[in-house]
Amino acid sequence: MDQSAELEPNVLRELLEPLLEDFRYWFQRAHDLLSQERLEFMTDADQSRLLERVTQAQKEVATATILFKVTGHQVGVDVAALMPWHHLLMECQAVGMRYRRQTPTDPLK
Repeated sequence: MDQSAELEPNVLRELLEPLLEDFRYWFQRAHDLLSQERLEFMTDADQSRLLERVTQAQKEVATATILFKVTGHQVGVDVAALMPWHHLLMECQAVGMRYRRQTPTDPLK
């Protein structure tokens, strides 16, 4: 058997598994912020649309994760699918940073 064929699933697993987990984690944080807080610097409609996009991305990441696992880590995710998730995460990060800058912190917490 070709040695590169044996290494590919391991490399794919080492790279893709943590990446999917990161997307899952950060989309959940964005979902929590958008669903639990009123962001004064966004309109209700903009906040709602961003939450919908995050929710859709969460479903996509969950589907990709399931497919990755049920195929024994043999199936990757096309960069064309990853890039919109990355851009959405960057957008959510900017929203989160702005929220933290504008929200006073409680020193007792």
